[in-house]
Amino acid sequence: MLENRIKYRHLQCFLEVSRQGSVGGAADVLALTQPAVSKKLKELEEMLGVRLMERSKKGVELTQFGEVFLKYAGASVAALREGTDSIAQAQQRGKLRLSIGVLPTVATSILPRAVQRFRQGGIDVTLNLQTGPNALLLSQLRVGELDLVVGRLAEPELMAGLSFQHLYSERIAFAVRPGHPLLQNPALNVRDLGAYPVLYPPKDSIIAPTVERYLISQGIGALHDRIETVSDGFGKEYIRQTDAIWIISRGVVAREIADGIFSELPLDTRETLGPVGLTTRADTIASPALQLLMNAVRDVALAIKATDPDTHINKNI
Repeated sequence: MLENRIKYRHLQCFLEVSRQGSVGGAADVLALTQPAVSKKLKELEEMLGVRLMERSKKGVELTQFGEVFLKYAGASVAALREGTDSIAQAQQRGKLRLSIGVLPTVATSILPRAVQRFRQGGIDVTLNLQTGPNALLLSQLRVGELDLVVGRLAEPELMAGLSFQHLYSERIAFAVRPGHPLLQNPALNVRDLGAYPVLYPPKDSIIAPTVERYLISQGIGALHDRIETVSDGFGKEYIRQTDAIWIISRGVVAREIADGIFSELPLDTRETLGPVGLTTRADTIASPALQLLMNAVRDVALAIKATDPDTHINKNI
């Protein structure tokens, strides 16, 4: 293809001759000989099949084709220079900092492996990982206090000015300790949960509306014996010690379920599937360091499918 034959030096010589108005002036700036600059210009014209410049007593002037090509050649070289400068900045040791909002659904399942993969790239970046209610994290993202939020897609009213990249979908799980009495019930129904204490997502948590809709669809208005918490540490320890039921995004407890530390009540929760992904500000372009971190998260998300077939991966990431 033609664009694969055009080299950076061809564009550089063309732009500098246009800027200087002469081959000699361009040669001096580029520290090349005049024949070398003339050769590159001739090669470029032969590849394009048109005359780009005409020599006159006034020097070198662009043809109509040259005027058209100048715009795109300049943009291409500027973009390339900006990209190389950005990479150089990303490699400045000890001067970069990324602040990432992390929701519970990815704090244990994705972020540890993603951060490990990211740091293997050799960029010395200080990562500041913050957790908290989804509304708070998104407000911090919107004003620039965070660079990225990783987790479930928020409700539409919270997404103004933000952009979401879908990675995969996951559902809500009802996690219990192994040997829980409900695991022995062959005709288990959601209504049976009312006989046990429940760890429930607080109202400001991102999965609360999904859980409420699910329970209503199952004919349950409210679970009265409940503890509202977003604490992973408390939740995991509490259901180990009691017969409580933890209603939580499956990603939070996926590893414990796979290792047999927890069990999942066999309820049909497919309607609770929700998108998990990357939320950024819509009006900004990710820095090279942030882009590398986002790529690491995508790579780990793709790997989840191999270990958790219950996760629905977005094929387009």
